[in-house]
Amino acid sequence: MREHPVLPTPSIDPIGPASEISTGGGRERDLDVVIIGGGFAGLCMAIRLRQMGFSFVILESASEIGGTWRANTYPGCCCDIPSHLYSFSFELNANWTRVYSRQSEILAYLQACADKYQLRDSILLGTEAREAVFDEAGKVWRVRTDRGDTIAAGALVSAMGPLSRPAFPNIAGIESFKGKAFHSSQWDHSYDFARKKVAVIGTGASAIQFVPQIAPQVDKLSIFQRTPPWILPKFDARHPDWVLLMLRSIPGSKRLARSLLYWCQEAVGVALAHPTLMRPIEWLALAHVARKIVDPRLRQALAPSYAMGCKRILLSNDYYDALARENVELVTDGIAEIRDYSIVAQDQSERPFDAIIFGTGFRGTELISPLRVIGRNGVDLSDVWRNGAEALLGMTTAGFPNFFMLVGPNTFLPHNSVVFMIEAQVHYVVKGLQWLRKNGNCLMDLRSDAQAKFNRDLQERLRGTVWASGCRSWYLDDHGKNVSLWPASSARYWLRTRRFLPEDYSFTSP
Repeated sequence: MREHPVLPTPSIDPIGPASEISTGGGRERDLDVVIIGGGFAGLCMAIRLRQMGFSFVILESASEIGGTWRANTYPGCCCDIPSHLYSFSFELNANWTRVYSRQSEILAYLQACADKYQLRDSILLGTEAREAVFDEAGKVWRVRTDRGDTIAAGALVSAMGPLSRPAFPNIAGIESFKGKAFHSSQWDHSYDFARKKVAVIGTGASAIQFVPQIAPQVDKLSIFQRTPPWILPKFDARHPDWVLLMLRSIPGSKRLARSLLYWCQEAVGVALAHPTLMRPIEWLALAHVARKIVDPRLRQALAPSYAMGCKRILLSNDYYDALARENVELVTDGIAEIRDYSIVAQDQSERPFDAIIFGTGFRGTELISPLRVIGRNGVDLSDVWRNGAEALLGMTTAGFPNFFMLVGPNTFLPHNSVVFMIEAQVHYVVKGLQWLRKNGNCLMDLRSDAQAKFNRDLQERLRGTVWASGCRSWYLDDHGKNVSLWPASSARYWLRTRRFLPEDYSFTSP
């Protein structure tokens, strides 16, 4: 066992394929980098590390790669960012069939990337990282898995993402329901909805996609809405053959399409940062609901009372159509209790149900759960973040040397492609690792003053945005602190991550 990490010396997979790293035998091996998570972020990190000659392994708890796009298979699941933008800039795809990709296409794209860049032998599927502990003496991270193995690495990258752990509401009796119950991210495809009375709790991004799919199948569908979302029409369509031919045959056409889409999305971000600019978009949303919903009382129940953008803006062409069906009702009274086969609303009305679907989103502010990360002096990262998660550029935290996060605190975008942010972060992480190798260092630890200044400025910038206008959203943690969103343009973030600034860190030699 090496006494210090292998980062200063280039090495490409010196210990063989991932299947030889962890076999449940409690063995310990070491690498340059351990990546936790096999979605967009983990694969992007792995591709770049492979290109730069760093050894690595990806630990993926599921049986297949794909992250969010492996887990979410509910009917109607698709992306709300245009296909040509929701993909890697170095792996443009001319074959997207629609403006907005379906789940199956995105998953197939990620699987194709893993195959093209020969990542399969470096991925441990069905392996959950339980604890990552920084070893001060050995100057390595030791990652313990549910297989009983410990994998040592010079650096640790969390690529778990914020939208992977389902959230369930705190409702009395939720465990007592004896019918069928599941979260949208754990969809039961074997369940037959025909002639069933079904409740949907939640009206977020997932619910507005699957509700139109199941509404025609059920006998009765009751949608329990806490807060109405702002919904815009989705300008979606199949790509005609001539568009696909152009993208496949004309050099630069895919790049041009991506650039145009990027700046269109970025314009929405400018409006979000300056709420008065959102008025025209609000008018579009109000015209959308007025055109779809004739019943004035239902239309009133669907009218948001908060500033547009304070919660996630949703896109749908058929959600309002589903609500207008005779077998669908919108329930705006809160839920008082769930019983064996029914739900009791706050007005004490009781409705019987055969099934409950929770469209209640994810625990988006629990950025590293269930992984336990222990840094210098035995400090637990969850204790450091007790008053709100924070990190320099959402990636590094003082006291946790060589630990990087992708899609960490305050790096999620409400308007543009998170894949764009991931690529910027991967670029920065690789720059940091290259600095260690070039200068013969083995550790880099963020300076606490650099972290404090960055996050003080970030929270100050957030105060003037629509996200601080008072509504309740998953962007905020239990203390009301916004730990999710980047408050400026993604272009600004890209520029900030182009250069690795060594003055923000302290360094240790082997």
